[in-house]
Amino acid sequence: MAGDFEDAYAEGVTEEVAPPAQAEGGPELLTRAAPADAAVALHGCVLTPARAIESGYVVVAGKEIQAVQEAKPQGVRVHETDAVITPGLIDLHGHPEFNIFAAWEPPQQFVNRYSWRGSDIYHQLVRDPQNRLLKALPPRTQLRYSEIRALVGGVTAIQGTGGAATAYQDEALVRNVDKWIFGGQVARAMIDLPAASSRDKPRLDKILADIAAGTVKAFYLHLCEGKADNKRSQDEYQHFVDMNVLTPGTVVIHGTSLTESQIHELHDGGAKLVWSPQSNLRLYGETTKAAAALDAGMLVGLGADWLPSGSTSLLAEMKVARRSLLAQGAKTSAKKLVDMVTRDAAKIAGLDDKLGHLDDGRPADLVVFERRFDDPWENIVEADPSWVDLVMIDGDIAYGRSDWVLELTAAADHDRLEPLIAWGQQMSLDASYTADGSGGDVPKLSQLRAALIEEYKPVGPIFA
Repeated sequence: MAGDFEDAYAEGVTEEVAPPAQAEGGPELLTRAAPADAAVALHGCVLTPARAIESGYVVVAGKEIQAVQEAKPQGVRVHETDAVITPGLIDLHGHPEFNIFAAWEPPQQFVNRYSWRGSDIYHQLVRDPQNRLLKALPPRTQLRYSEIRALVGGVTAIQGTGGAATAYQDEALVRNVDKWIFGGQVARAMIDLPAASSRDKPRLDKILADIAAGTVKAFYLHLCEGKADNKRSQDEYQHFVDMNVLTPGTVVIHGTSLTESQIHELHDGGAKLVWSPQSNLRLYGETTKAAAALDAGMLVGLGADWLPSGSTSLLAEMKVARRSLLAQGAKTSAKKLVDMVTRDAAKIAGLDDKLGHLDDGRPADLVVFERRFDDPWENIVEADPSWVDLVMIDGDIAYGRSDWVLELTAAADHDRLEPLIAWGQQMSLDASYTADGSGGDVPKLSQLRAALIEEYKPVGPIFA
Protein backbone atom coordinates (compact mmCIF):
# COMPACT_ATOMS: atom_id res chain seq x y z
CA MET A 1 0.00 0.00 0.00
CA ALA A 2 2.81 2.44 0.77
CA GLY A 3 4.13 2.03 -2.75
CA ASP A 4 0.80 3.11 -4.28
CA PHE A 5 0.89 6.40 -2.41
CA GLU A 6 4.53 7.12 -3.16
CA ASP A 7 3.88 6.37 -6.83
CA ALA A 8 1.05 8.89 -6.84
CA TYR A 9 3.21 11.42 -5.01
CA ALA A 10 6.24 11.04 -7.23
CA GLU A 11 5.47 8.89 -10.29
CA GLY A 12 6.50 10.37 -13.58
CA VAL A 13 8.02 13.53 -12.17
CA THR A 14 11.62 12.61 -12.87
CA GLU A 15 11.10 11.07 -16.28
CA GLU A 16 11.20 12.35 -19.81
CA VAL A 17 7.82 12.11 -21.51
CA ALA A 18 7.75 10.12 -24.72
CA PRO A 19 6.74 12.14 -27.78
CA PRO A 20 3.18 11.45 -28.92
CA ALA A 21 2.86 8.78 -31.55
CA GLN A 22 0.66 9.45 -34.57
CA ALA A 23 0.03 7.16 -37.48
CA GLU A 24 0.88 8.68 -40.85
CA GLY A 25 -2.27 10.21 -42.29
CA GLY A 26 -4.11 9.52 -39.04
CA PRO A 27 -6.35 11.87 -37.08
CA GLU A 28 -5.14 15.00 -35.37
CA LEU A 29 -3.99 14.17 -31.87
CA LEU A 30 -5.31 17.32 -30.24
CA THR A 31 -8.99 18.04 -29.86
CA ARG A 32 -9.16 20.66 -27.17
CA ALA A 33 -12.25 22.50 -25.92
CA ALA A 34 -14.98 24.15 -28.00
CA PRO A 35 -13.29 26.58 -30.41
CA ALA A 36 -14.54 30.08 -30.90
CA ASP A 37 -16.93 30.22 -33.86
CA ALA A 38 -14.85 32.86 -35.65
CA ALA A 39 -12.25 35.52 -34.97
CA VAL A 40 -13.34 37.67 -32.06
CA ALA A 41 -12.06 40.78 -30.30
CA LEU A 42 -12.53 40.78 -26.54
CA HIS A 43 -12.93 44.37 -25.34
CA GLY A 44 -12.01 45.33 -21.79
CA CYS A 45 -9.10 46.43 -19.64
CA VAL A 46 -6.15 44.47 -21.03
CA LEU A 47 -3.15 43.79 -18.79
CA THR A 48 0.18 43.78 -20.62
CA PRO A 49 3.68 43.49 -19.09
CA ALA A 50 4.22 47.23 -19.48
CA ARG A 51 0.82 48.66 -18.56
CA ALA A 52 -2.91 48.23 -18.35
CA ILE A 53 -4.74 49.27 -21.52
CA GLU A 54 -7.94 50.59 -19.99
CA SER A 55 -9.93 50.25 -23.21
CA GLY A 56 -8.15 47.56 -25.15
CA TYR A 57 -8.90 44.76 -27.56
CA VAL A 58 -7.48 41.23 -27.67
CA VAL A 59 -8.16 39.85 -31.13
CA VAL A 60 -8.20 36.04 -31.18
CA ALA A 61 -8.15 34.15 -34.46
CA GLY A 62 -7.77 30.38 -34.42
CA LYS A 63 -5.32 29.34 -31.74
CA GLU A 64 -3.45 32.64 -31.57
CA ILE A 65 -3.71 36.20 -30.47
CA GLN A 66 -3.82 38.19 -33.66
CA ALA A 67 -3.46 41.60 -32.02
CA VAL A 68 -3.50 43.49 -28.72
CA GLN A 69 -4.46 47.08 -29.44
CA GLU A 70 -6.26 50.21 -28.29
CA ALA A 71 -8.01 50.96 -31.58
CA LYS A 72 -11.25 49.12 -32.28
CA PRO A 73 -10.44 46.44 -34.88
CA GLN A 74 -12.27 46.47 -38.18
CA GLY A 75 -13.98 43.48 -39.72
CA VAL A 76 -13.93 41.44 -36.50
CA ARG A 77 -16.80 40.75 -34.15
CA VAL A 78 -16.33 42.59 -30.85
CA HIS A 79 -17.38 41.02 -27.57
CA GLU A 80 -17.84 43.57 -24.80
CA THR A 81 -16.65 42.29 -21.42
CA ASP A 82 -16.53 45.38 -19.16
CA ALA A 83 -13.93 43.30 -17.34
CA VAL A 84 -10.19 42.76 -16.91
CA ILE A 85 -8.41 40.53 -19.42
CA THR A 86 -5.21 38.81 -18.30
CA PRO A 87 -2.90 36.06 -19.51
CA GLY A 88 -3.83 32.63 -18.22
CA LEU A 89 -2.55 32.15 -14.68
CA ILE A 90 0.34 29.72 -14.10
CA ASP A 91 0.40 27.62 -10.91
CA LEU A 92 4.04 26.61 -10.60
CA HIS A 93 3.78 24.07 -7.81
CA GLY A 94 1.28 21.44 -6.85
CA HIS A 95 0.38 17.78 -6.58
CA PRO A 96 -2.88 18.05 -8.51
CA GLU A 97 -4.07 14.46 -8.13
CA PHE A 98 -4.43 15.13 -4.39
CA ASN A 99 -6.69 18.12 -4.95
CA ILE A 100 -9.79 15.98 -4.71
CA PHE A 101 -9.50 15.93 -0.92
CA ALA A 102 -11.17 18.24 1.52
CA ALA A 103 -8.64 20.54 3.14
CA TRP A 104 -6.72 18.75 5.88
CA GLU A 105 -6.44 20.57 9.20
CA PRO A 106 -2.99 19.74 10.59
CA PRO A 107 -3.39 18.98 14.31
CA GLN A 108 0.11 20.23 15.01
CA GLN A 109 3.07 21.91 13.39
CA PHE A 110 5.77 19.73 11.91
CA VAL A 111 9.52 20.22 11.72
CA ASN A 112 9.86 19.26 8.04
CA ARG A 113 8.08 17.52 5.19
CA TYR A 114 9.36 14.11 6.27
CA SER A 115 7.67 14.39 9.67
CA TRP A 116 4.16 14.98 8.36
CA ARG A 117 4.60 12.39 5.63
CA GLY A 118 5.20 9.85 8.40
CA SER A 119 2.45 10.96 10.78
CA ASP A 120 -0.51 8.72 11.68
CA ILE A 121 -3.09 11.47 11.17
CA TYR A 122 -1.83 12.18 7.69
CA HIS A 123 -2.04 8.49 6.82
CA GLN A 124 -5.64 8.35 8.04
CA LEU A 125 -6.89 11.51 6.35
CA VAL A 126 -4.91 11.60 3.10
CA ARG A 127 -2.58 8.70 2.41
CA ASP A 128 -4.95 5.79 3.08
CA PRO A 129 -7.90 7.36 1.18
CA GLN A 130 -5.56 8.03 -1.73
CA ASN A 131 -4.51 4.40 -1.82
CA ARG A 132 -8.17 3.33 -1.96
CA LEU A 133 -8.91 5.74 -4.80
CA LEU A 134 -5.88 4.65 -6.79
CA LYS A 135 -7.13 1.08 -6.71
CA ALA A 136 -10.80 1.85 -7.33
CA LEU A 137 -10.86 4.50 -10.07
CA PRO A 138 -9.49 4.96 -13.59
CA PRO A 139 -6.12 6.74 -13.38
CA ARG A 140 -7.27 10.01 -14.96
CA THR A 141 -10.29 10.56 -12.72
CA GLN A 142 -8.49 12.51 -10.01
CA LEU A 143 -6.31 14.38 -12.49
CA ARG A 144 -9.21 15.60 -14.62
CA TYR A 145 -11.19 16.69 -11.54
CA SER A 146 -8.20 18.66 -10.27
CA GLU A 147 -7.60 20.18 -13.71
CA ILE A 148 -11.17 21.47 -13.67
CA ARG A 149 -10.56 22.91 -10.19
CA ALA A 150 -7.54 24.80 -11.58
CA LEU A 151 -9.37 25.91 -14.72
CA VAL A 152 -12.34 27.49 -12.97
CA GLY A 153 -9.89 29.57 -10.92
CA GLY A 154 -8.32 31.04 -14.05
CA VAL A 155 -5.30 28.71 -14.17
CA THR A 156 -4.34 27.56 -17.66
CA ALA A 157 -1.00 25.89 -16.82
CA ILE A 158 0.12 23.82 -13.82
CA GLN A 159 3.18 22.01 -12.52
CA GLY A 160 3.50 18.73 -10.66
CA THR A 161 1.12 16.26 -12.26
CA GLY A 162 2.06 12.64 -11.78
CA GLY A 163 1.90 9.44 -13.78
CA ALA A 164 -1.62 9.91 -15.14
CA ALA A 165 -0.48 13.01 -17.01
CA THR A 166 2.51 11.11 -18.40
CA ALA A 167 0.07 8.57 -19.83
CA TYR A 168 -1.52 11.23 -22.02
CA GLN A 169 -0.08 11.35 -25.50
CA ASP A 170 -0.02 15.11 -25.36
CA GLU A 171 -1.17 17.99 -23.18
CA ALA A 172 -4.02 17.61 -20.72
CA LEU A 173 -7.06 19.83 -20.10
CA VAL A 174 -4.81 22.58 -18.74
CA ARG A 175 -1.20 22.82 -19.82
CA ASN A 176 1.39 20.87 -17.81
CA VAL A 177 4.57 22.96 -17.73
CA ASP A 178 6.86 20.07 -16.79
CA LYS A 179 5.33 17.51 -19.14
CA TRP A 180 4.68 17.53 -22.89
CA ILE A 181 3.90 21.11 -23.93
CA PHE A 182 4.04 22.98 -27.25
CA GLY A 183 5.44 19.93 -29.01
CA GLY A 184 8.23 19.24 -26.52
CA GLN A 185 9.29 19.03 -22.90
CA VAL A 186 11.37 21.84 -21.43
CA ALA A 187 11.30 20.83 -17.76
CA ARG A 188 11.87 18.03 -15.27
CA ALA A 189 10.94 17.70 -11.60
CA MET A 190 11.93 15.72 -8.53
CA ILE A 191 10.29 15.56 -5.11
CA ASP A 192 13.38 14.90 -2.98
CA LEU A 193 17.05 15.46 -3.69
CA PRO A 194 18.56 11.96 -3.96
CA ALA A 195 21.52 10.69 -2.01
CA ALA A 196 24.75 10.03 -3.90
CA SER A 197 24.04 6.28 -3.69
CA SER A 198 20.35 6.52 -4.58
CA ARG A 199 18.84 4.84 -7.62
CA ASP A 200 17.57 8.31 -8.58
CA LYS A 201 21.10 9.74 -8.79
CA PRO A 202 21.53 8.78 -12.49
CA ARG A 203 18.21 10.53 -13.21
CA LEU A 204 19.49 13.63 -11.50
CA ASP A 205 22.75 13.46 -13.45
CA LYS A 206 20.81 13.21 -16.71
CA ILE A 207 18.69 16.23 -15.78
CA LEU A 208 21.79 18.29 -14.93
CA ALA A 209 23.43 17.27 -18.21
CA ASP A 210 20.30 18.31 -20.11
CA ILE A 211 20.30 21.68 -18.35
CA ALA A 212 23.93 22.18 -19.38
CA ALA A 213 23.03 21.24 -22.95
CA GLY A 214 20.14 23.69 -22.96
CA THR A 215 17.44 21.10 -23.60
CA VAL A 216 15.99 21.46 -20.09
CA LYS A 217 15.17 25.02 -19.05
CA ALA A 218 13.53 24.37 -15.67
CA PHE A 219 14.23 21.75 -13.03
CA TYR A 220 11.71 21.80 -10.16
CA LEU A 221 13.04 20.49 -6.86
CA HIS A 222 11.62 20.50 -3.31
CA LEU A 223 14.42 21.85 -1.13
CA CYS A 224 14.88 22.87 2.51
CA GLU A 225 11.20 22.41 3.34
CA GLY A 226 10.81 22.69 7.09
CA LYS A 227 11.36 24.99 10.03
CA ALA A 228 14.32 27.35 9.81
CA ASP A 229 15.99 25.72 12.85
CA ASN A 230 15.43 22.15 11.68
CA LYS A 231 18.81 20.51 11.08
CA ARG A 232 17.64 18.09 8.42
CA SER A 233 16.18 20.96 6.39
CA GLN A 234 19.30 23.05 6.93
CA ASP A 235 21.60 20.21 5.88
CA GLU A 236 19.76 19.77 2.59
CA TYR A 237 21.23 22.99 1.27
CA GLN A 238 24.83 21.87 1.60
CA HIS A 239 23.94 18.53 0.02
CA PHE A 240 22.31 20.45 -2.83
CA VAL A 241 25.48 22.54 -3.33
CA ASP A 242 27.81 19.54 -3.03
CA MET A 243 25.88 17.72 -5.77
CA ASN A 244 26.24 20.71 -8.12
CA VAL A 245 22.49 21.19 -8.46
CA LEU A 246 22.70 24.99 -8.33
CA THR A 247 22.25 25.88 -11.99
CA PRO A 248 20.49 28.57 -14.04
CA GLY A 249 17.73 26.02 -14.67
CA THR A 250 17.13 25.12 -11.03
CA VAL A 251 13.74 26.04 -9.58
CA VAL A 252 13.65 25.67 -5.81
CA ILE A 253 10.23 24.76 -4.41
CA HIS A 254 9.48 25.93 -0.85
CA GLY A 255 12.95 26.71 0.57
CA THR A 256 11.44 27.58 3.96
CA SER A 257 14.66 27.04 5.92
CA LEU A 258 16.90 28.99 3.55
CA THR A 259 18.89 31.84 5.07
CA GLU A 260 19.13 35.23 3.37
CA SER A 261 22.74 34.52 2.39
CA GLN A 262 21.69 31.19 0.82
CA ILE A 263 18.94 32.96 -1.08
CA HIS A 264 21.49 35.40 -2.47
CA GLU A 265 23.74 32.46 -3.36
CA LEU A 266 20.86 30.83 -5.24
CA HIS A 267 20.14 34.06 -7.09
CA ASP A 268 23.80 34.50 -8.01
CA GLY A 269 23.78 30.97 -9.43
CA GLY A 270 20.74 31.75 -11.58
CA ALA A 271 18.21 29.69 -9.61
CA LYS A 272 14.55 30.69 -9.20
CA LEU A 273 12.03 30.21 -6.39
CA VAL A 274 8.47 28.88 -6.26
CA TRP A 275 6.71 29.84 -3.07
CA SER A 276 3.65 28.21 -1.42
CA PRO A 277 3.12 30.25 1.75
CA GLN A 278 -0.28 28.86 2.77
CA SER A 279 0.96 25.27 2.91
CA ASN A 280 4.19 26.33 4.65
CA LEU A 281 2.36 28.26 7.35
CA ARG A 282 -0.16 25.52 8.04
CA LEU A 283 2.45 22.77 8.26
CA TYR A 284 5.45 24.56 9.79
CA GLY A 285 4.12 27.82 11.23
CA GLU A 286 6.59 29.79 9.11
CA THR A 287 7.39 30.37 5.49
CA THR A 288 10.15 31.24 3.05
CA LYS A 289 12.01 34.56 3.21
CA ALA A 290 10.34 35.58 -0.03
CA ALA A 291 10.84 39.29 0.60
CA ALA A 292 14.61 38.69 0.68
CA ALA A 293 14.38 36.75 -2.58
CA LEU A 294 12.47 39.56 -4.28
CA ASP A 295 14.86 42.13 -2.86
CA ALA A 296 17.78 40.17 -4.31
CA GLY A 297 16.14 40.33 -7.74
CA MET A 298 15.30 36.63 -7.78
CA LEU A 299 12.43 35.45 -9.95
CA VAL A 300 9.65 34.22 -7.65
CA GLY A 301 6.52 32.33 -8.72
CA LEU A 302 3.58 31.06 -6.70
CA GLY A 303 2.10 27.60 -6.30
CA ALA A 304 -1.02 26.62 -4.37
CA ASP A 305 0.71 23.31 -3.48
CA TRP A 306 -2.11 20.88 -2.77
CA LEU A 307 -5.49 21.04 -1.11
CA PRO A 308 -4.59 18.94 1.95
CA SER A 309 -2.50 21.84 3.30
CA GLY A 310 -2.48 24.56 0.65
CA SER A 311 -4.90 27.08 -0.81
CA THR A 312 -8.13 26.24 -2.62
CA SER A 313 -6.95 28.24 -5.65
CA LEU A 314 -3.98 30.19 -6.94
CA LEU A 315 -6.04 33.35 -6.46
CA ALA A 316 -6.34 32.54 -2.75
CA GLU A 317 -2.59 31.89 -2.60
CA MET A 318 -1.91 35.41 -3.92
CA LYS A 319 -3.68 36.90 -0.90
CA VAL A 320 -1.64 34.79 1.53
CA ALA A 321 1.52 35.82 -0.33
CA ARG A 322 0.64 39.50 0.00
CA ARG A 323 0.05 39.21 3.76
CA SER A 324 3.20 37.15 4.26
CA LEU A 325 5.30 39.70 2.39
CA LEU A 326 3.83 42.48 4.52
CA ALA A 327 4.75 40.49 7.64
CA GLN A 328 8.31 40.33 6.27
CA GLY A 329 8.36 44.10 5.85
CA ALA A 330 7.78 44.22 2.10
CA LYS A 331 4.90 46.15 0.58
CA THR A 332 4.62 44.43 -2.78
CA SER A 333 2.62 46.05 -5.57
CA ALA A 334 -0.48 44.36 -6.95
CA LYS A 335 1.20 44.31 -10.38
CA LYS A 336 4.19 42.40 -9.01
CA LEU A 337 1.89 39.81 -7.44
CA VAL A 338 0.11 39.38 -10.78
CA ASP A 339 3.49 39.06 -12.52
CA MET A 340 4.35 36.22 -10.12
CA VAL A 341 1.52 34.12 -11.58
CA THR A 342 1.89 35.29 -15.20
CA ARG A 343 5.01 36.87 -16.72
CA ASP A 344 7.53 35.87 -14.03
CA ALA A 345 6.02 32.39 -13.76
CA ALA A 346 6.44 31.88 -17.50
CA LYS A 347 10.09 32.96 -17.28
CA ILE A 348 10.71 30.52 -14.42
CA ALA A 349 9.07 27.73 -16.44
CA GLY A 350 11.23 28.45 -19.50
CA LEU A 351 8.06 29.17 -21.46
CA ASP A 352 8.10 32.96 -21.66
CA ASP A 353 8.16 32.78 -25.46
CA LYS A 354 4.65 31.27 -25.30
CA LEU A 355 2.98 32.01 -21.98
CA GLY A 356 2.73 34.76 -19.39
CA HIS A 357 1.68 37.80 -21.37
CA LEU A 358 -0.71 38.76 -24.12
CA ASP A 359 0.87 39.72 -27.44
CA ASP A 360 0.54 39.27 -31.18
CA GLY A 361 1.27 35.76 -32.44
CA ARG A 362 1.25 34.10 -29.02
CA PRO A 363 -1.08 31.25 -27.99
CA ALA A 364 -4.48 32.57 -26.96
CA ASP A 365 -4.37 31.55 -23.29
CA LEU A 366 -6.32 34.17 -21.38
CA VAL A 367 -8.75 34.82 -18.55
CA VAL A 368 -11.48 37.43 -18.23
CA PHE A 369 -12.16 38.58 -14.67
CA GLU A 370 -15.27 40.41 -13.52
CA ARG A 371 -14.29 43.98 -12.65
CA ARG A 372 -14.90 45.32 -9.15
CA PHE A 373 -11.86 47.57 -8.54
CA ASP A 374 -10.70 50.68 -10.40
CA ASP A 375 -7.09 49.47 -10.21
CA PRO A 376 -7.06 46.49 -12.61
CA TRP A 377 -4.02 44.86 -11.00
CA GLU A 378 -5.69 45.10 -7.60
CA ASN A 379 -8.78 43.60 -9.21
CA ILE A 380 -6.86 40.39 -9.93
CA VAL A 381 -5.19 40.18 -6.52
CA GLU A 382 -8.54 40.61 -4.79
CA ALA A 383 -10.39 38.23 -7.15
CA ASP A 384 -11.63 34.79 -6.24
CA PRO A 385 -12.78 32.08 -8.67
CA SER A 386 -16.34 33.41 -8.67
CA TRP A 387 -15.01 36.45 -10.56
CA VAL A 388 -13.79 34.33 -13.51
CA ASP A 389 -16.04 35.09 -16.49
CA LEU A 390 -14.14 33.28 -19.26
CA VAL A 391 -11.12 31.01 -19.69
CA MET A 392 -9.58 30.41 -23.10
CA ILE A 393 -6.73 28.00 -23.86
CA ASP A 394 -5.20 27.88 -27.32
CA GLY A 395 -8.07 30.02 -28.61
CA ASP A 396 -10.60 27.47 -27.42
CA ILE A 397 -13.20 28.27 -24.79
CA ALA A 398 -12.90 25.87 -21.88
CA TYR A 399 -15.01 27.60 -19.24
CA GLY A 400 -17.09 30.72 -18.83
CA ARG A 401 -20.40 32.45 -18.37
CA SER A 402 -23.01 30.44 -20.22
CA ASP A 403 -24.38 33.42 -22.12
CA TRP A 404 -20.90 34.33 -23.34
CA VAL A 405 -19.86 30.76 -24.16
CA LEU A 406 -23.00 30.07 -26.18
CA GLU A 407 -22.54 33.33 -28.05
CA LEU A 408 -18.86 32.76 -28.80
CA THR A 409 -18.92 29.08 -29.83
CA ALA A 410 -20.41 27.36 -32.83
CA ALA A 411 -23.83 25.77 -32.40
CA ALA A 412 -22.38 22.42 -33.44
CA ASP A 413 -20.13 22.47 -30.36
CA HIS A 414 -22.81 23.32 -27.83
CA ASP A 415 -23.47 19.67 -27.02
CA ARG A 416 -19.90 19.45 -25.70
CA LEU A 417 -20.70 21.99 -23.01
CA GLU A 418 -21.70 21.02 -19.48
CA PRO A 419 -23.97 23.53 -17.74
CA LEU A 420 -23.01 24.38 -14.17
CA ILE A 421 -24.10 26.67 -11.38
CA ALA A 422 -20.90 28.16 -9.99
CA TRP A 423 -21.17 30.56 -7.07
CA GLY A 424 -24.73 31.43 -8.09
CA GLN A 425 -23.99 32.02 -11.75
CA GLN A 426 -24.85 29.94 -14.81
CA MET A 427 -21.55 28.75 -16.28
CA SER A 428 -20.52 26.32 -19.02
CA LEU A 429 -17.59 23.92 -18.94
CA ASP A 430 -16.01 22.00 -21.77
CA ALA A 431 -13.86 19.23 -20.32
CA SER A 432 -14.11 17.10 -23.47
CA TYR A 433 -10.50 17.54 -24.53
CA THR A 434 -8.99 14.22 -25.56
CA ALA A 435 -5.34 13.73 -26.40
CA ASP A 436 -5.42 10.48 -28.32
CA GLY A 437 -7.66 11.48 -31.22
CA SER A 438 -10.01 8.60 -30.41
CA GLY A 439 -13.10 10.76 -30.23
CA GLY A 440 -14.31 8.66 -27.32
CA ASP A 441 -16.49 10.03 -24.55
CA VAL A 442 -14.71 11.92 -21.80
CA PRO A 443 -16.46 12.00 -18.41
CA LYS A 444 -18.20 15.22 -17.50
CA LEU A 445 -17.58 16.90 -14.17
CA SER A 446 -20.81 15.47 -12.77
CA GLN A 447 -19.64 11.95 -13.63
CA LEU A 448 -16.17 12.51 -12.19
CA ARG A 449 -17.67 13.89 -8.98
CA ALA A 450 -20.09 10.97 -8.66
CA ALA A 451 -17.30 8.40 -9.15
CA LEU A 452 -15.10 10.10 -6.56
CA ILE A 453 -17.88 10.49 -3.99
CA GLU A 454 -18.84 6.85 -4.31
CA GLU A 455 -15.36 5.90 -3.11
CA TYR A 456 -14.63 8.88 -0.86
CA LYS A 457 -17.63 10.74 0.58
CA PRO A 458 -15.96 14.02 1.71
CA VAL A 459 -14.57 14.96 -1.72
CA GLY A 460 -13.30 18.52 -1.69
CA PRO A 461 -15.84 20.66 -3.56
CA ILE A 462 -14.74 22.80 -6.51
CA PHE A 463 -17.40 25.50 -6.22
CA ALA A 464 -16.99 26.43 -2.56
